[in-house]
Amino acid sequence: MTTPASRQHVPDSVENAIATPEKEQPYGALGLKPEEYEQIKTILGRRPTSGELAMYSVMWSEHCSYKSSKNYLRRFGQKVSDEMKERLMVGMGQNAGVVDVGEGWAVTFKAESHNHPSFIEPFQGAATGVGGIVRDIISMGARPVAVMDALRFGAIDHPDTPRVVHGVTSGISFYGNCLGLPNIGGETVFDAVYQANPLVNALAVGVLRHEDLKLANATGVGNKVVLFGARTGGDGIGGASILASDSFDDASTGSATQGDASVAKPKKRPAVQVGDPFAEKVLIECCLELYKLELVEAIQDLGAAGISCATSELAANGNSGMHVSLDNVLLRDPSLTAEEILMSESQERMMAIVAPEKLDAFLEVVGKWEVETSVLGEVTGDGRLIIDWQGERIVDVDPSTVAVDGPVYDRPVAYPTWIDALQADAAEDLPRSNEPEVLRAQFLAMLGSPNLADASWITNQYDYYVGGNTALAFPDDAGMVRVDEESGLGFAVSTDANGRYCQLDPYAGAQLALAEAYRNVAVTGATPTAITDCLNFGSPENPEVMWQFGQTVDGLADGCFELGTPVTGGNVSFYNQTGDVPIHPTPLVGVLGIIDDVSRRIPSGWQDAGDNIYLLGVTSTELSGSAWADVVHDHLGGLPPKVDLAAERRLAGLLGAAREEWLISSAHDLSEGGLGQALAEGVMRFGVGARVWLTELMERDGVDAATALFSESAGRVIVTVPREEDVKFRGLCEGRDYPVLRIGVTDTEPALEVQDVFTASVDELRETSRGTLPAVFGPTVAELPVR
Repeated sequence: MTTPASRQHVPDSVENAIATPEKEQPYGALGLKPEEYEQIKTILGRRPTSGELAMYSVMWSEHCSYKSSKNYLRRFGQKVSDEMKERLMVGMGQNAGVVDVGEGWAVTFKAESHNHPSFIEPFQGAATGVGGIVRDIISMGARPVAVMDALRFGAIDHPDTPRVVHGVTSGISFYGNCLGLPNIGGETVFDAVYQANPLVNALAVGVLRHEDLKLANATGVGNKVVLFGARTGGDGIGGASILASDSFDDASTGSATQGDASVAKPKKRPAVQVGDPFAEKVLIECCLELYKLELVEAIQDLGAAGISCATSELAANGNSGMHVSLDNVLLRDPSLTAEEILMSESQERMMAIVAPEKLDAFLEVVGKWEVETSVLGEVTGDGRLIIDWQGERIVDVDPSTVAVDGPVYDRPVAYPTWIDALQADAAEDLPRSNEPEVLRAQFLAMLGSPNLADASWITNQYDYYVGGNTALAFPDDAGMVRVDEESGLGFAVSTDANGRYCQLDPYAGAQLALAEAYRNVAVTGATPTAITDCLNFGSPENPEVMWQFGQTVDGLADGCFELGTPVTGGNVSFYNQTGDVPIHPTPLVGVLGIIDDVSRRIPSGWQDAGDNIYLLGVTSTELSGSAWADVVHDHLGGLPPKVDLAAERRLAGLLGAAREEWLISSAHDLSEGGLGQALAEGVMRFGVGARVWLTELMERDGVDAATALFSESAGRVIVTVPREEDVKFRGLCEGRDYPVLRIGVTDTEPALEVQDVFTASVDELRETSRGTLPAVFGPTVAELPVR
């Protein structure tokens, strides 16, 4: 096929770069600062070729290089105990963390963001976010077995919110369902602060045998560099890498009219990748067969920064060199320039390092799966990344300068000028009523509020059970998947974040997110073991944002050290702001736990009448940042609840011991909405009612009825205990020195009765909870059947 004359492109070779040092280059349009461009010239001893400029621009972007966060992220490695290393097989620095779960099995998991692309093009942005994180899991030698998502949208009544919500949820369900991966949990929040900056954080989990672990390192001189999967196209050029390193402003979004409201109409659509889950499904099976037959030395997925990332990271990680030719890259669009080929973020592509003697067998396997493949070059021992195109040398660099040793910034940090006044405006000072009719109205208003209402409109689009190994999923506190069919060994995973708490105090807010995710795993009967995170913030060029970021990292690093759970990897997403207005700091924390037998899991709702309901933990007057303050008073101020991580560890141990002795029939953590929300969810789960009394709780903890119902004090769980296990359970709590109080019983009457306060039937609770999202976004799809 002849290249159109308008697209003919003369390669900018290394020789030409040396001969034309004065040539002006569009480094600013590629996201590089003037001083960064000068640094590149110093490294090379000349101006970069246009291909090198493309590589450095994407690999030195905020998204790929972590240049504003790297100094902070080192704190995770500085606060590590021997306990945290016990099960850690692979930590930060590889595509995903890997944890030993016993019996020769390992689990790999990671969370990443795809925020900016999901605003520009919600369907493809979210879909390719799922695809990208799944390929990270594949590259570790694992079979992907589950996905989760944590979503933040703008105000539910904003005219642009339906566009983003429909697109994002459809994209996630389309990609995950087509891959045959169960979506086992997550969370959804609506808040005006995320209006033009939705957060789409995707998490994937894979399982592997210890001996199947692979690392993304290019080693072995003479080994072949092979690109396989989808062809390279023009979609996603500068997509995740550039979009995620800039904020939205009037220059990046247009305006359109919808009704009488002005809504964002993005202009950067071509920068968003396009995904094909069916191609990725084939790629998964192909990779797993290549692993099984031991035909690859390493595999790296091509996500953000595409070939630029894969070649430079593989070579840098292996302390080797690489010589490849772009002429061999299979293209969907033959008019692509060398720079576009290097930067393309086309999906469903992998790069493998293959020993020469195994190449024929490798090609036979990919041929069997009908996966297109091209041998680009080979690993060298000279420490240089050399790329040729059309007979010209267009890249000749030290790969470490591209992938590892990019600029690292100590951004200015400033204590926020507004935070003292915000913290002084405590929600505890807001009026609270103890009148039964007022408490009932507030309870129902909170139950039907967008962030506490039933999320089936979203979750019913996902298949929870495909694969046949799902043990727990929505609406339980954590998802759970069986790893081994014979022993029942499995894992549980939960994600949590609370931007409102973090806006008030990012250190405490980060630890509260960690504590809640940790607790959500513990209530299933699993033992919390490892952490991944996805840190979503405004511009790093804002000193107040960097103060928030530093406080968050310190909170997580200190919290993980105290809990004995290592951070295995994660993601930083900056520039989530419009103009000068950043989002609330929103650190998503994912906690993975191990359970020896998923058949002994603990559900979140009670199924039998006549069980005693116990509250574990103490309730304090802690209402700042709460759902009550938000829904009832439209208020944000004060200090978030205190967190006691030592107590969280004791609580997790207590729940594990209770599971071992079969003492509890359900367990549900208390978080957003407090005790009232947890009781409503417990009743709605299986339609079994409850009679609850607050008098003893109010007397013991010195709180009023409103606080007893709506406080969001940490370290609390409600459990149900069969009457015949009552004495043993109380003894267990006393022996482990954890506060416990009997607050009610489960009941045959299908209602929640809070004695002397209010009664609400199961039907009323469900109608209130289930009606909110469909009223805005349309009917809920029928629930997928259990397999």
